[in-house]
Amino acid sequence: MPTNVQRREQAKRKLERQLVRRAERAKRRRIVAVVVTAGLVVVVAGGAYFLATADFGKSGDDAAASSTSAAPIQIPSEVKALPKRPTPLADPVNCEYRPSKEASAKEGTKAPEAAGVPSTGTTSATIKANIGELKLTLDRSLAPCTVNSFVSLIKQGYFDGTTCHRIGTQGLQMLQCGDPTGSGSGGPGYAFDNETWPELTYGRGYLAMANAGLDQETQKGTNGSQFFIVYGDAQLSPDYTVFGSLDEAGLKLVDEVARAGHDGSFDPSPGGGKPNKEVKFETATVS
Repeated sequence: MPTNVQRREQAKRKLERQLVRRAERAKRRRIVAVVVTAGLVVVVAGGAYFLATADFGKSGDDAAASSTSAAPIQIPSEVKALPKRPTPLADPVNCEYRPSKEASAKEGTKAPEAAGVPSTGTTSATIKANIGELKLTLDRSLAPCTVNSFVSLIKQGYFDGTTCHRIGTQGLQMLQCGDPTGSGSGGPGYAFDNETWPELTYGRGYLAMANAGLDQETQKGTNGSQFFIVYGDAQLSPDYTVFGSLDEAGLKLVDEVARAGHDGSFDPSPGGGKPNKEVKFETATVS
């Protein structure tokens, strides 16, 4: 039978073991509390970040497309000198402006005079747009019928209030304008032939006419009012009439539009999309 001393020693050791176990349990509870608290902080912080940065106005596909179209692009800085015709045209020339299958996108538009059109000299034009002034030089020696039509449309106020509906940033770097409907299908109600030659190439600063190829029935050109500004690379076949150039200050404005990207609405063909940064022509004048 244990003595009183032994019983006291056993009770003391038992109490010590209980105190140790209690201390260990308390320590574990503190560790768990710290971990849980830290986890909650991370979750709350993550939720706050998501709420601050998420764009609920776009679906996942739209956000991906926006990110892609706004990706950094490489734009050549060298402005290419305008080409020269291998053989000068007769002066003056006669043009042909044929009624197109579609009515004019702006009511009341008339085709220009077609006889005795000069094929020498240049004309200056200024487009005041929401992004700034675009100063154009129109070269009659390159495309007298195109310049004649373009000047006529300016004087009729055809381009006033129109937007540039398409920009390409990869492969073909150009800004396309000249359609009052903003859809890429509008024209002035008449059509005319290309003014090109086999050796024609394209470069930064060029103004060129957009077209839909040859008319399937008449096998004639489909130029109208739509044109494009080449601000970078343009590896095109010589099927698009070059009729002038845009000044360097204007090109820098177009560069900013290009760097803002597009919505991809014209992909995969013909490529590009509506500019994310709107380009709207307020007025166009010739001098």
